Formats: sequence, C-alpha cells, structure tokens
Amino acid sequence: MTDKVLTANRLTDGIAVWLDANGRWVENLQDALVARHAEAVVSLEAIGKRDFAENKVVDIAVVDVEEQGGKLWPIRLRERIRAQGPTMEYAAGYRAADPAFIAV
Repeated sequence: MTDKVLTANRLTDGIAVWLDANGRWVENLQDALVARHAEAVVSLEAIGKRDFAENKVVDIAVVDVEEQGGKLWPIRLRERIRAQGPTMEYAAGYRAADPAFIAV
C-alpha cells in the first residue's frame, strides 16, 4: 500500500490543509499524519467526514505520498501544487510554488 495523507481546503479561506497527528488541520504537508495501513486510512476518512460535517473543511481527499530524503512528496502533480502553493501569487502571504517541488 502507498503511504497516504488526508488533505482538504479550510472552509474559512480555501487554503489547502493536511491533518496532523493531533487531529489539527495544518498548512504544511510535512506536518501531516501519514497513514501506512488500511485501518489508518479508514480513520483518516472518518475524521475528514466529521470535520466536513462540522463545517471546518471542504474538498476532503486521501492522497498518495512517498518519502524522499526525509520529505513527503505527493505522487500526483495536482497534490504537489496544492502542497507547495499555486503556480502564481494569489493571496497576500502566500507565494508561488517552488518549481523544483512540483516538477515531475
């Protein structure tokens, strides 16, 4: 099984977030809780559904990641862009993505 993390968009501002080991939604993928077996993925999905129902997040998804050099890398390009930020400036305080991180 591929390692997985739970991602969503924060309801208040649309920023991409990841669930950490303390059950908080954090802005940094590197702080995300990594599920390494099927039971953990089921738990992530349940937390995502609960937080969606409580209007904390939207667009919840379990995504595949791999560890390279001690850093989490989403498998799909879309998720790399979400993790690093957009490919252009779009909101104060959020810079464009690092091209090396999102390169395929």
